[in-house]
Amino acid sequence: MPVIVEIVGAPQEALEPVFDYFTAVDERFSTYKPASEVSRINRGEVAPEAYSAEMREVLALSEQTRIDTDGYFNVRTPDGSFDPSGIVKGWAIRNAARLVRNAGYDQYWVEAGGDIQVAGRDAQGDVWTAGIRNPFNEKEIVKVLRLDDCGIATSGNYIRGEHIYDPHTGAAASSGLVSVTVVGPDVYEADRFATAAFAMGARGIHFIESLDGFQGYAIDANGQATMTTGLHHLVVPTLPTISL
Repeated sequence: MPVIVEIVGAPQEALEPVFDYFTAVDERFSTYKPASEVSRINRGEVAPEAYSAEMREVLALSEQTRIDTDGYFNVRTPDGSFDPSGIVKGWAIRNAARLVRNAGYDQYWVEAGGDIQVAGRDAQGDVWTAGIRNPFNEKEIVKVLRLDDCGIATSGNYIRGEHIYDPHTGAAASSGLVSVTVVGPDVYEADRFATAAFAMGARGIHFIESLDGFQGYAIDANGQATMTTGLHHLVVPTLPTISL
């Protein structure tokens, strides 16, 4: 997936540790690479006591998310294999952003696969903004949101197909939703709850509404959008639909 990093006022070499970190995460957690720790776990080649510290951390966070979402988030797929993709991306972006902050920078944009963590202001001194893409037309942005020291993540089936499951039924979460975008205090929190909200189907946006400090925007298969009551505070006003 594409990774985009902008650190305001930083030299080019400041980006290298961030990209190195994303490479290391991919090597460990990818479900597509036979040599990754996840793949070796799924083949039964790694005993639980031999899991890496990062793997144990992700498993603990996944279990907490399962509890927080009434079981609508689960890293176990219907066939019993282990797939932490629904939580690793947001977790990795947040960790990468912490690398940037720990290096002394407080104005940045860190993005992987469309999920984003921002801090401070952009190079022009303006608040960062991000668009919500029309899932039926990838060249169209339907909303532009102001992002102020927060994270944004989207879950859906319009790019990768039906890959999110309802853990309660084992069936694909295809209850009419096409995408759910969540803005939260950081991208890890936004990512984990966006995945769960999509698995919940139509009531997912109401779940996001119930969370303190979160906003959401859901689009169903008919193109109907539903947003949380506070999202309008983040929407850039008087902006028409944008075609890229």
